[in-house]
Amino acid sequence: MAVLMFFVILLESIIQRLLMLGEELVDATLEHMKQWPIYLSQKMAQLLQELEQKSLEPSTQEKSGMAWGSLLFAALQYQPFWAIAGLLVLLVGFWWWFRRWSHQAYNQSDDSSSGYRDKEEEQDNAEDDVTKFIVEHIRLPVQDITTECKRVMRLVHTYIHIFRELSADSFSPVLEKAIGVGSAFEGWSLSKEDIVYRIFVPMKPPIGHAFHLELSTANVMEGRTWRIRVELLCTCLRPRKMLCFLHHPMEELRRIQKPSLLYTLCTDSYLDVQKTIRWFQRLVKDAWLFLPHPSKYHVELLPSSRSIRFQVTRDNEPKLTIEMIFGVQQGNSDIFLSSESTEAGSTPSTVWSESCAVAEVKFFRHIARKAPSDSFHLKCLQLYAYILNGSSFSVYTFKTAVMHLLTTIPLSNWRRKHFLQRLRGITSYLHCCLEEKHLNHFFFGNENVPEEILLPSSFQNAIQPNLFRHLAEDPASLPEALRDFYALQDRLRRYVIFGH
Repeated sequence: MAVLMFFVILLESIIQRLLMLGEELVDATLEHMKQWPIYLSQKMAQLLQELEQKSLEPSTQEKSGMAWGSLLFAALQYQPFWAIAGLLVLLVGFWWWFRRWSHQAYNQSDDSSSGYRDKEEEQDNAEDDVTKFIVEHIRLPVQDITTECKRVMRLVHTYIHIFRELSADSFSPVLEKAIGVGSAFEGWSLSKEDIVYRIFVPMKPPIGHAFHLELSTANVMEGRTWRIRVELLCTCLRPRKMLCFLHHPMEELRRIQKPSLLYTLCTDSYLDVQKTIRWFQRLVKDAWLFLPHPSKYHVELLPSSRSIRFQVTRDNEPKLTIEMIFGVQQGNSDIFLSSESTEAGSTPSTVWSESCAVAEVKFFRHIARKAPSDSFHLKCLQLYAYILNGSSFSVYTFKTAVMHLLTTIPLSNWRRKHFLQRLRGITSYLHCCLEEKHLNHFFFGNENVPEEILLPSSFQNAIQPNLFRHLAEDPASLPEALRDFYALQDRLRRYVIFGH
């Protein structure tokens, strides 16, 4: 800095010197240039004469040096010389200063970059310490339930095998391999005691029957619903020894073989959800006797009209609550028609809701394969699920927001050290959605859905349903929704700060 100030002062002095010359310098320049060679030649002649006369004197060398100094002094009396010399000095000085400054800046950049890295590492360590504190002190009853999930799947597969054996001579829906869905199998459930292990069981039509899916409610904004029409097929040419429901007399059919699905589980040619559930509930009771070591199991059926819910206790192992949901696949996609009720509440028994549960569990498995091993996206969901108790917001709302953000924010930014940032990001994202009264469904019309998740063509071109449609239709309800949201924010802050 001192060097820089020096050259600034030097530049000012040269400029002042040039200004003092002013017009005088301009007018006298030519005259000086004419007289300058004459002046120098006179001085040179005078000096050479003095040198010849005093060549034998002992101090000749000293005086000759003084003579040359006089000549130089005479040259320095010439005013334009000072201007040119000053500019040359200024240029050389700036060149020297620039080289020195560049060298120092390079060294400082190395020091500063290493210091920045150290500072960044310190900041990351500090954030990691804060995150570690939060994770350790927030009293979330989070436990590893991988073992329990495997137990449940083994038990359900055993049940399905027994169901097939017990219904082999009937024309009931054929059960396929079960699929674990919901928070337990997505990896963000809270506690073993409160978990309901939800199992999706796909069904296919029995021999001599076909399922035709008919759209009942096409409005995706309100949740599409379907009906499953059952059609009888000709089986005359099949090698299996069975009578054709279409081409054999009714009396013979009633006497020799079990009735068709149309007469057992259908209402007006449409598969009935409640009749289907009651059929399988009876099979659960009968299948208990065929379980390995049935005396070690205690099975208790729980009331449900559109799924099979039961609790299983074995020896001293924790009680397992299992819910079996039945459905029919839409083509070859990961979207199913489900026996679950719609959000509208009362659902006719021949109406099946559209479910993305299988697609959702596939999405979280996809993220688990791609994300770093210390990814905290599931911890974010667990925390929000915990603080939502008693709130007007559903867990599915926050789950949808997290799925959107997982496909827009790089997965490398969901690690443990980013936990607080992601919590703030999720909260900010939902706040913006509330202000706009719009939150898009994840699987409809979304180009960010991973390719491995198979969707019907109607999903790809559909308008995205708005999960906040009720706010758009009733703007007066927005202030109350915002108050609930701010209360959730306060609750989240308390959990982050105090751990409970």
